[in-house]
Amino acid sequence: MLNFKKKSIFTRQPAGDNAQPEQEPQSGILAVWGSPGSGKTITAVKIAKHLADRKKNVVLLLCDMTAPMLPCICPSSELDGEHSLGSILAATHVTEALIKHNLVTLKKNSFLTILGMKKGENEYTYPPYEQIQVQELMDGLRKIAPFVVVDCGSYIANDILSAVALMEADSVLRLACADLKSVSYLSSQLPLLRDSKWDADKQYKVASNVKPHQVGEQIGQALGSVAFTLTHSQELEEQYLAGNLLADLSLKDSRLFRREIEKIAKEVFGC
Repeated sequence: MLNFKKKSIFTRQPAGDNAQPEQEPQSGILAVWGSPGSGKTITAVKIAKHLADRKKNVVLLLCDMTAPMLPCICPSSELDGEHSLGSILAATHVTEALIKHNLVTLKKNSFLTILGMKKGENEYTYPPYEQIQVQELMDGLRKIAPFVVVDCGSYIANDILSAVALMEADSVLRLACADLKSVSYLSSQLPLLRDSKWDADKQYKVASNVKPHQVGEQIGQALGSVAFTLTHSQELEEQYLAGNLLADLSLKDSRLFRREIEKIAKEVFGC
């Protein structure tokens, strides 16, 4: 059973005579979070690409400041400009103009813009930031783009950016692999978010990187009921290793993954 944030744009409408055959597009922030190695970046990028391919303006926010993920997404030759998330968070106040100046655009797809750390940077490249800068960043992104996809870091205890993004997001994909290590990790991290700002009703539980032999009973035993199942794809793994995640998935082994990404975008954003 899916859970939705109460009284939000993500609340499921009851079926009936007045039910709409097609869900209207709904703007908002989707945060992708989960255990290490569960495919957070891959999933966030593919959802953002899916929206951009359908001519929806979307910002992809990459939260990892220890291992910049921008070089893992696409070749630098495909990017227009070399700006950094660090320049935004280093400011005393984060303004819309500052955010827009540091957005990295794609030469081949004007509907997708990316915000992240540049190659060679790390969390010590810029001065420390506080929660207020992150809050202003999230507020600014809401005004700049109707769709925001956030690739959160796994370790949220000392990651203000990811923690605030999780609390401010309208909906959250919580990824885990179907193994005991992933389950153990999430059970250790979830208590950190159990306060009045963390709404468990806005979370979608996702089984990620699922191998053929794990489908069915093993997923249920390890993760319980899940909203979405993202299957393993050799083509997808090769794209990640090559730093080319914005490429299309065309091979047969990626078919199930593509369909599930489409289902997620439809369920969360209506497009």
